[in-house]
Amino acid sequence: MYTHPTDFQLHLFHEGSLFKSYDLFGAHILNDEQIGIYTRFCVWAPSASEVRVVGDFNNWNGEDYRFTRMNNEGVWFLYVEEDLSGSIYKYEIIQANGQSRLKSDPYAFHSEKRPNTASIVYSLEDYEWSDRRWLNTRDNTHRRTQPMAIYEVHLGSWKLAEDGSLLTYRQLAQELIPYVLSHGYTHIEVLPLTEHPLDISWGYQGTGYYSVTSRFGTPHDFMYLIDQCHQNGIGVILDWVPGHFCKDEHGLYCFDGSFVYDYQNERDRENEVWGTANFDLGKTEVHSYLISNALFWIEKYHIDGFRIDAVANIIYWPNSNQEVNPYGVSFLKKLNSTITREFPSVLIIAEDSTEWPKVTTPVEDGGLGFTYKWNMGWMNDMLTYMETPALERSQHHDKVTFSLLYAFSESFILPFSHDEVVHGKKSLLNKMPGDYWQKFAQLRLLLGYMAAHPGKMLTFMGTELGQFAEWKDREQVDWHLLDYEMHEKLNDFVKALLKVYKLNKPLYEVDDSYEGFEWIDANNHHQSVFSFIRKGSKDDDFLIIICNFTPIAYPKYRIGVPQLKTYREILNSDSAEFGGSGVINKRPIVTEEIEFHGHPYSIEFSLAPFGISIFRPVKKRKGKVINAKEKAKDRRNATSRRTGK
Repeated sequence: MYTHPTDFQLHLFHEGSLFKSYDLFGAHILNDEQIGIYTRFCVWAPSASEVRVVGDFNNWNGEDYRFTRMNNEGVWFLYVEEDLSGSIYKYEIIQANGQSRLKSDPYAFHSEKRPNTASIVYSLEDYEWSDRRWLNTRDNTHRRTQPMAIYEVHLGSWKLAEDGSLLTYRQLAQELIPYVLSHGYTHIEVLPLTEHPLDISWGYQGTGYYSVTSRFGTPHDFMYLIDQCHQNGIGVILDWVPGHFCKDEHGLYCFDGSFVYDYQNERDRENEVWGTANFDLGKTEVHSYLISNALFWIEKYHIDGFRIDAVANIIYWPNSNQEVNPYGVSFLKKLNSTITREFPSVLIIAEDSTEWPKVTTPVEDGGLGFTYKWNMGWMNDMLTYMETPALERSQHHDKVTFSLLYAFSESFILPFSHDEVVHGKKSLLNKMPGDYWQKFAQLRLLLGYMAAHPGKMLTFMGTELGQFAEWKDREQVDWHLLDYEMHEKLNDFVKALLKVYKLNKPLYEVDDSYEGFEWIDANNHHQSVFSFIRKGSKDDDFLIIICNFTPIAYPKYRIGVPQLKTYREILNSDSAEFGGSGVINKRPIVTEEIEFHGHPYSIEFSLAPFGISIFRPVKKRKGKVINAKEKAKDRRNATSRRTGK
């Protein structure tokens, strides 16, 4: 009466096509009308001579809990006529040489809190989701034409409890979601949450790929966090590491006495940079394991996307000189095409520092099949440019313009991630040269330029506060900085910037096509001023953006514009409310019929020091321009009609 693995399931697993292998492997509580509730264990250990399960339910003695080998390819199973829900366990693997190892379950749904390493029998059922509206909207929305402002967060150091302990998933739902909403971010991207033994690995060296880390609570607690994010209109992206894994004794490394999950060849297996082991991406069973894992997070936890870590480490052989790994390339195509087929609306984001072509082109069209790629070139060039003393930037003008030569070769996300504010690299604010005021002004300018540049955007937690210190992974964000005026005003600027970003389609609607961008003046290296147009899908929907990367203000600065309209400044980073010097344009700017920059018309305005200005054409109604006075008059008339006064 037991539910045995079928021959077809086993065939698919060994073929590399069992994409719900988590329904077969691991510990499952099952129910049969005749024999009642029982627990089924299943594990892949092809080189083991014997497998037992040990745990708190049998005093860690597996003599009477021996597995049966299903086939010659190493799948083992065991039925225990008990409901072992909540029990802790490990697999006792008897190697071919007779030695015994205790291993955590590679498919465990829950694990002990570190430093303990046992697996926990846990059912993921019985959580009542309330995010159907979110999922329906996600499935019926064209992703690339929507705004995307991602808040990258490390849950262990975003905020701590008053006693210094970690917040739980449920506490984070109460704290993090309102914060993200108040700023206007569309998504959070969470550093890896697969179970991992060492806090300072930040989750990038995992051992339990199917266990959401128990540091912050149970799997159901994590479901609650995601459910609440979705109910509040926030997407959740999970940082995911399918390239390499932790070598701790209880994990996947040398699982059954042989290299089951990793390459046999030491040169291919050992990842010298991180001290980890590389997954054997040429092994079909590893395909079943990893691709199932991606689908698992989507199906069981409703994850909206993945940021695939270290894609370069998968495309090229580690420890080699840019030697292509055909297994890695094939795996990425298989992974991405499977996710796209099963869940078309889920994002797949490549953290890729290589020049590999067609990363975001569909697999069927010869690409790798990612949805987005991090624009690491833009990030490196802009940070190099910003760290250059302001009056020397004219010598590095191409650091800003170069990205527009390739900005539409892929679908890009512009990242200022955790990697740029740690290990001696300094915080974003502290990278800015100059005095105290100039640092804040330049950070506002940089963030404004990021929002105006083609591509979606990502910033790491704390950027919005203007932290002077680098990210401290064992301490919380420097929340006390909000007690200081300039930090508070920077925070206000980020909120205003994201509001403008989301309200104006030209800043996001045509992000991956030349049709959405046009330089006005890309060649003013003498003044280090850049001006350009961002366009929406409609001809009359566009914005004019001007960036001044020097401390010199210009009371009268002229640029060419494409249409004879009146323009209104909708954002100026130099506004006093954001900590600026107040060189702003309060009144609408009237276009003059003076040719400039190859356009038949031009406008003249005040250009702030270290400032970004965004101008929008004033809309017309019934043939007339709507200005601020007329808007006020309309509001008074509307009030009179309501009140009768």
